[in-house]
Amino acid sequence: MKLFFRLLRFSKPYHHYIPEYVVYVVFYTIFGLLNFVMIIPLLDFLFKDDPINGVVSKPEFSFTGDYFQGIFRYYAQEFSAGDNQKFMLLVYITIILILVTLLKNFFGFMSQKVLARMRVNLVKKIRNSLFSKLTNTSLSFFHKKQKGQLLSTMSSDLSEIENTVVTSVQILFRDPLTIIATFITLFIISKELTFFTLLFFPLSGYVINTISRGLRKRSGESQTLLGSLMSYTDEMITGNRVIKIFNAEGFVQNQYQNLNDKYTKVMKKIVTNRELASPLSEVMGVTVIAIIIVYGGHLVLSKEGGLTASMFLGYLGLYFSILNPAKNIGQAIANLQRGLVSGQRVWDLLDEKDEITDSPNALTTLNFSKNIALKNVSFAYQNEVEVLTDFNLIIEKGKTIALVGESGAGKSTVADLIPRFYDVTKGSIEIDGVNIREVKLDALRSQMSMVTQEAILFNDSVFNNIAFGAENVPLESVVDAAKVANAHEFILSLEEGYETMIGDRGMRLSGGQRQRLTIARAILKNAPIIIMDEATSALDTESERLVQDAINKLTQNRTSIIIAHRLSTIQHADEIIVMHKGQIVERGNHDHLILENGYYKRLVDMQKLVKSDQ
Repeated sequence: MKLFFRLLRFSKPYHHYIPEYVVYVVFYTIFGLLNFVMIIPLLDFLFKDDPINGVVSKPEFSFTGDYFQGIFRYYAQEFSAGDNQKFMLLVYITIILILVTLLKNFFGFMSQKVLARMRVNLVKKIRNSLFSKLTNTSLSFFHKKQKGQLLSTMSSDLSEIENTVVTSVQILFRDPLTIIATFITLFIISKELTFFTLLFFPLSGYVINTISRGLRKRSGESQTLLGSLMSYTDEMITGNRVIKIFNAEGFVQNQYQNLNDKYTKVMKKIVTNRELASPLSEVMGVTVIAIIIVYGGHLVLSKEGGLTASMFLGYLGLYFSILNPAKNIGQAIANLQRGLVSGQRVWDLLDEKDEITDSPNALTTLNFSKNIALKNVSFAYQNEVEVLTDFNLIIEKGKTIALVGESGAGKSTVADLIPRFYDVTKGSIEIDGVNIREVKLDALRSQMSMVTQEAILFNDSVFNNIAFGAENVPLESVVDAAKVANAHEFILSLEEGYETMIGDRGMRLSGGQRQRLTIARAILKNAPIIIMDEATSALDTESERLVQDAINKLTQNRTSIIIAHRLSTIQHADEIIVMHKGQIVERGNHDHLILENGYYKRLVDMQKLVKSDQ
């Protein structure tokens, strides 16, 4: 229940809907009861010789049952005065029934309307919180989570919360209130008969509780399996080319079907248990009514307890009215278990502790003017072996530094540590003598732009991709950035120019075009520090020439950290840092390193050999 109450606390600032909802539900319950209570006077009017029981005077107002009963009889007398009294009484009570039904449904509609507003706003708030969590969390978080599980939480888990938990809140408030009010009325009609019926309630509670425990356990399994299905689907879409070239369609289909079979098996058990709750509640309710008919009929026939035939039939009508709310509660409790499992997954995600946060007294501004210093830096991913060990490097402002080495040497790790995508395990990174942990993340990253090997673009227009993250950017600035990045000409050749939608991940563009857009984005930001992680290694020769030219323009008068496998692209770097197993093994400019005839020279010769073989 802790999860349930946490969800209710999450309803702030929408809790102002609750008093309004309570008022509507109370009136809905009152008029709903009156619908059934009207059976008693209706039967009296039809079958009693003197249904009014003599002359009735208008009672003085008081908020009591006697007053409302007296005012009802008074107006019945006034309405039916004259000939054909019983027919007029029938018309009178029919008008009241219509009026009561209208009011019941009006208040029912208003309560639903209020709850719908609260439900939509509540789910919107949770969805926004989840998205904020995902965008603000560090990269290490995504190493621990499957993408499909996260997508499942954002979609299916939220749907479960909306369709089960929030809807169950409505049922678990309104219907118990209806049952309580009905039982109070039943007590007024016959205490003896009502006490008798209460003996059967513990049995109902036991059955519903047994079903609920099984549902909650299996719901957790189903949500985990659904996340695995979504992860596998995402991998299939991303790796579609590989699947086709290796003729692996049948293989991945079998893998997916096996996962889907497991999910379906669990879901069958869940559906069986969930659907069992409602009919069991109804069967138990009808069984109790059958016993009431026997026992209540005995009370009427023996004239014990002051129970008349019309009161007994009214009693039965009221008890029948409990069946539907009782069945709803049973169904809601069963559904709630599945929803609470989804809620747990949502709270687990929201409660995930972020490893990269601002320190309490962090600096709000940073103006890069001297150098970047990595001092005795060591780093390991998630309890793995160290990627960097006692790594030391000083990058002076305005210089271009190239990091080279075999795959796994730690080049990309250095690029990720400087903007604090990760925190160092040991040592420190300083900008102008200030530890980057002592600077707010926004201030730190405002000094940097990044261009990666895989061009990260969004399903939006060319303009919005270049201006990404900036507000109120004039078209002229975007065009200027595109021109510097050698992108302006191909953009103009697109169907709608700068307003052309480029598709998911920019798939409507070529690799070189995508890369030039990311360079234009970095140029527009105009940050003093540029990080380029293998920005040309995946391009053909012509695209590389255009992109390299754009990079050369981008790095002018900026501090640049370049990572490249194609060593020809970094020959003009001010300093080349040669890395091997997380440490610097050589450093210097291209000519100096060639003369040293060391590790860098071997890398250059290997690339020349590969190129000559091609």
